[in-house]
Amino acid sequence: MNPKNPASPAEDTAFDGVDPYDGDRPLSLRCACGQHASSADHAAATLRTRSLSAAFEARSQAFIEASLVKALFPQDAVRRQFLRAVGRRSAVAAIGSVLPIASLQAMAQDKLGPIEKKDLRIGFIPITCATPLIMAHPLGFYAKQGLNVEVVKTAGWALIRDKMINKEYDATHFLSPMPLAISMGLGSTAMPMNVATIQNTNGQAITLGMKHKDKRDPAGWKGFKFAVPFEYSMHNFLLRYYVAEAGLDPDKDIQIRVVPPAEMVANLRAGNIDGFLGPDPFNQRAVFEEAGFIHILSKELWNGHPCCAFGTSTEFIQKNPNTFIALYRAVLTAAAMAREPRNRELIAKVISPQAYLNQPETVVAQVLTGKFADGLGNVRNVPDRADFDPIPWQSMAVWMLTQMKRWGYVKGEVDYKQLAEKVFLLTDAKKQMKALDMKPPEGAFPKFTIMGKGFDAEKPEAYVRSFAIKRA
Repeated sequence: MNPKNPASPAEDTAFDGVDPYDGDRPLSLRCACGQHASSADHAAATLRTRSLSAAFEARSQAFIEASLVKALFPQDAVRRQFLRAVGRRSAVAAIGSVLPIASLQAMAQDKLGPIEKKDLRIGFIPITCATPLIMAHPLGFYAKQGLNVEVVKTAGWALIRDKMINKEYDATHFLSPMPLAISMGLGSTAMPMNVATIQNTNGQAITLGMKHKDKRDPAGWKGFKFAVPFEYSMHNFLLRYYVAEAGLDPDKDIQIRVVPPAEMVANLRAGNIDGFLGPDPFNQRAVFEEAGFIHILSKELWNGHPCCAFGTSTEFIQKNPNTFIALYRAVLTAAAMAREPRNRELIAKVISPQAYLNQPETVVAQVLTGKFADGLGNVRNVPDRADFDPIPWQSMAVWMLTQMKRWGYVKGEVDYKQLAEKVFLLTDAKKQMKALDMKPPEGAFPKFTIMGKGFDAEKPEAYVRSFAIKRA
């Protein structure tokens, strides 16, 4: 008999010779375990036990799945709407694709220490770039980590910055260059900030007013007025890069204004601006309202470029390390779900309501699924128009710093690598991904290609000097 598994099929037969349970008496007909009258009875009992065990496991699995759905959708109305929309089996399959039961059990064993601060305020701008951070609220990812989070819709990026500096927000949706700028004291009081995750990659576009349908060559945009959401933004840096590659000086040949994302479409319709490089869903909203057309997606300039981020102050992390890890896990889990194309229509339904984006669901769905009208009479299919890769690559931070240097936002010497490593928490992101049974990528400073030109984070100064149009 196998002492570790008495019911092992290989041990389900009686011994030959002398029964070890009956001394020197002739072999009895009892089974090997000695608890049944015969091997046949033993086999029948084993079959019953296994059947009961299988039934119990099935009931347990069903209970876990039902509990999981309820935990992720604690609001009854949202849960019912979700289940009606996709069906219970599809719901469990979708959730299981990013939250397998085994991983949840492993997470349960890897408990954090006491949460230092459970009640949190997290700021966000109502744009699709913040999808993971937003969806984590109605889907219960924060609550699952023991946090009571209020996600606070905020009017603009300057207000986000000020509320973080004044400690009115515990963590926030950032434009990914903002924590670098705030840490350096550019445009504000210096305060060390950190990028925990990138919230979205791609997901932007250059949108032009309808009157410019015949002006598709950026070399002919001299005198145009453009809007971007903030100076320290990928929108500003990518727009400058794009027009400079066409031979225009962005500080002399065009005007670039800071306009809150929610006001961009109205300004375009009114003729106050000729176009904008802005976040979605406002590019698609301009098409929806027939105020503009999508000239080019930002992924066509740099495929996989970062845009927004999730972060907080260095002080908050130091004072609340377990709270920070809990936040990390909630947002990473949401990002993993958002990366799955099959979940995009559901997510559009979850984040479109007034409390979050306050946008027509069809507009948000076009952005997230990548099946969209471009305002020029075409329906395009670009599945990675928006993506949610959370890795805060430090070479991305170096590129942002090169553009700050190129356009005169920062003067003098810049320790690119040190700043990138200090602000972008790549090691922490990889550690928490491993804790969630996700596979983090290798490396820290991968190379990128922007409009056909390679970028090596090991040679930032040479990169800045290589441009014909620059302030540095």
